[in-house]
Amino acid sequence: MLILGLDAALARASVALLRDDAVVAERTAVGGRGQAAALAPMVAAVLAEAGVIAPDLDAIAVTIGPGSFTGLRAALSLAHGLALATGRPLVGVTVAEALAETLVPDDRTVWCAIDSRRGRIFLDTGDAARPVRLDALPPAVGKVAVTGDAAVAVAARLAARDDDVLLTDARLPHAAAVARVGAQRLAGMRPPLAAQPLYIDPPEARLPAGGLRPAPVLPGG
Repeated sequence: MLILGLDAALARASVALLRDDAVVAERTAVGGRGQAAALAPMVAAVLAEAGVIAPDLDAIAVTIGPGSFTGLRAALSLAHGLALATGRPLVGVTVAEALAETLVPDDRTVWCAIDSRRGRIFLDTGDAARPVRLDALPPAVGKVAVTGDAAVAVAARLAARDDDVLLTDARLPHAAAVARVGAQRLAGMRPPLAAQPLYIDPPEARLPAGGLRPAPVLPGG
């Protein structure tokens, strides 16, 4: 299977092309406001390096969140456009799934902690992401491994409570892991997940009263 993975959920944008679980080509852009805009050129560069064109793809996988509104919208829009143009299946992958995919399986429960930039974190303890304060973390049942860009803060809090916690180095998702999770989803190894944004908080931007522009004037109106 030739699957393209895209990610711009957090402070890194990445694109990776996998053929039967092997990385054929990849590109990464770290930080900065232009990382979302860099996605399309990165896709073009990855496909060119691999010597393939978009219709050659078997599928596309993209992170759906939680994360940056701008990054998520950019990656999802591009992924949907590619899927529409090629007629190939498109699957969603959560940030927690992509980060956990990079870990060596063991008996620890994986927690994914994402900085919401609003004084809270988005915490996924294995079921669904929800907003929590650092001083109100849920109890850790058994051994816990923490991933995500807020992993250091969460692990420190858990350690202070004498919980059995492992701080992992899985902080930012990578498109190669996104593609691998997407391939597993398409193979029926994971439940289906639509490529729709996983927003935990409403966007900070607010529309002006009446929307962005006046309603259109209809003929005869």
